[in-house]
Amino acid sequence: MLKVLCVGAGYFAPFQVEAWQRLPNVELLAICDMDEPKAQALAQKYDVPKVYTDVAQMLEQESADVIDIITPPKTHLNLVKMAAAKGMHIICQKPLADTLDEARQIVEIAQKANVRLIVHENFRFQPWYRRIKQLLEKGKVGNRIHQLYFRMRMGDGWQHDAYLARQPYFREMPRLLVHETGIHFIDTFRYLLGEIDHIQPQLRRLNPDIAGEDSAFLHFHFKSGATAIWDANRYNESNGDNARYTFGELLLEGNEGSIRLYQDGKITLQLLGETERAISYTHEDRNFAGDCVFFAQQHYANALLSGQVAETEGALYLRNIEWEEMIYQNATLQ
Repeated sequence: MLKVLCVGAGYFAPFQVEAWQRLPNVELLAICDMDEPKAQALAQKYDVPKVYTDVAQMLEQESADVIDIITPPKTHLNLVKMAAAKGMHIICQKPLADTLDEARQIVEIAQKANVRLIVHENFRFQPWYRRIKQLLEKGKVGNRIHQLYFRMRMGDGWQHDAYLARQPYFREMPRLLVHETGIHFIDTFRYLLGEIDHIQPQLRRLNPDIAGEDSAFLHFHFKSGATAIWDANRYNESNGDNARYTFGELLLEGNEGSIRLYQDGKITLQLLGETERAISYTHEDRNFAGDCVFFAQQHYANALLSGQVAETEGALYLRNIEWEEMIYQNATLQ
């Protein structure tokens, strides 16, 4: 059994707590948050036995294997220091840190303490991407990928009070769309297409009431010769029933055909000279985005218990953050 402690009871915490409670090889011992009523409500809803308001006290009193950090990025460095000092393995929400230097420091702290640091990056665990990866590995669209195009319209950022109800700190972030959402796709594109060679970025602010960018057009070039486009904004609206299920629609083209991902999770394959046909696979509108939080945490738990390397180990994940930094360094906000 993997014994887990959670820190944070904010917007995303229920997804992670619920997923931990479904894993048979995990025991969730406690939740900690400075807002005690919020932590109590979350613990009661998901049958977590203990609640704390002080992280140091929780770490002192509970004997656990891993801490799951579900708090804003500015808190991560200190929490990682505290957990590492106790010899605990760490799962930490993305963004890992507000800066690349701080992210590197977090990874170094874990390495020096000889504890595992895994970044909670769940997009690559969405069931449609796992199925698309299988199709690519089997050469279903050929042996050469031409281009991937992803279009995302969230529609949650056009109002004057945008983000206040769910994640109010979004409004003040000087780096928003790429830092908060684009990092998911940097990782997912690398998962699907391999290592990036360079990225040409264009960033814009469509809502004048926020500090950071809410629109991006990123042109990726991969070492394989493939290219990808991430065409995204949080201002305009999707025409899908649930903009947060797949977060958009994808077209992937190879030398023998194309793969399409629709906003309802449907995947199709169209070979050259043939008609489009549906690809069967299992996906479910459960928890978050196809239950990807559960699949991610299942992978992390198994990796920690077996000693195997997780797909999003901190040292491996740093490359995503380095590409994020390059985007901001090479783009002027318009």
